[in-house]
Amino acid sequence: MAAPLDDMFSLCVDAGKTVSSVEVRFIDNLKGKGLFAKHSIKKGDIIFTERPLVSAQFLWNSLYKYKACDYCLRALETAEENARRLSGNPALILPHPELCRVRPELHQACPQCQVLYCSSECRQAAADQYHRVLCLGPSQEDPDHPINKLKDAWRSMHYPPETSSIMLMARMVAVVKQAKDKARWQKLFSHFCSRTANEEEEIAHKLLGEQFRGQLALLQSLFSAALYDDHLNRWFLPEGFRSLFALVGTNGQGIGTSSLSQWVHACDALELPAQQREHLDSFIDQLYKDIEKETGDFLNCEGSGLYLLQSSCNHSCVPNAEASFPENNFLLHLCALSDINPGEEICISYLDCCQRDRSRHSRHKILRENYLFACACVKCEAQADELDVTSEEEEEEEGEAEGETEGDEMEEEMTDV
Repeated sequence: MAAPLDDMFSLCVDAGKTVSSVEVRFIDNLKGKGLFAKHSIKKGDIIFTERPLVSAQFLWNSLYKYKACDYCLRALETAEENARRLSGNPALILPHPELCRVRPELHQACPQCQVLYCSSECRQAAADQYHRVLCLGPSQEDPDHPINKLKDAWRSMHYPPETSSIMLMARMVAVVKQAKDKARWQKLFSHFCSRTANEEEEIAHKLLGEQFRGQLALLQSLFSAALYDDHLNRWFLPEGFRSLFALVGTNGQGIGTSSLSQWVHACDALELPAQQREHLDSFIDQLYKDIEKETGDFLNCEGSGLYLLQSSCNHSCVPNAEASFPENNFLLHLCALSDINPGEEICISYLDCCQRDRSRHSRHKILRENYLFACACVKCEAQADELDVTSEEEEEEEGEAEGETEGDEMEEEMTDV
């Protein structure tokens, strides 16, 4: 049965375009809902764009001075500032500075807590939606403030690379607390899958097992101390908190923004004489080599968000669509990777490119532990006769971990929601 894309999605999506191109259908009790094409979609087409209901920058990412708008996650450094920090070269000069679209003169801070925004519009949107509840005022740097205690506890359990944030859960609470129509927002959040286990497949989320009970109890206690609200009392009880934790862990879409990346794409689009093009490409190639040597893989402002329509997309190890953030903010573009026929399901991959290249057994291990299902896509079905062995990369990772203590292993597991 197809679900109408009514005003439920008007908060987030260009609804007119979306209704004409896709529909949400219930598939079965195991897969739940899925997103399907209503008309032909060509490779490269933008299927839809969507804003998140809530989003938040990762806590370590923010602590390491990746400056992002507190509302839309737009990178606040200019491309040149970003390149200087990442390359470790404070004297670096980027050519074509006019291609940088960051406008520092528009940036604003919350007058109470000094949290930064890319514009007055974002500052007002944050205040209207969640920031009045979460603003720490002069206690922004106070380690004893309940919200800072919650952040510190999360960081101590969840080291980079980050894939989720307790502050996404905090913003869900803050949005409901500030909302005039609290029931409407609770209904919106209820559309996201929040099961903590898949009983039919006998799969439990890897962070909700017995070995993490103490850590979850601590987070629940700190979460309640910082944010408790009678309207949401279920979210603060043990099982409700576990469900909220699972909701964020399984539905949170990673967001990456970069003023440097946006500048590079703008450079790529320039029409230049051959010699100038070669010189610019060489400069950019060397810049990325310098950045890799100095900073490694951590290039972007990173966070996660809850996207109502995008969350309807099921996984495939051979996806026909992918999400990207070309506007240097939280606006998600879902783009077609191949031609999609009317009635065909639109699938993304919950795995990154490297993970998709691993063995079927390795892919299933990641998907079962993080998303509570065993994949049955065309690639997995074609490899069904393979032996249940891990990929070479995973065997190496597991071999390196053998010497760790049990406590270290638990801490490492806690870093990958």
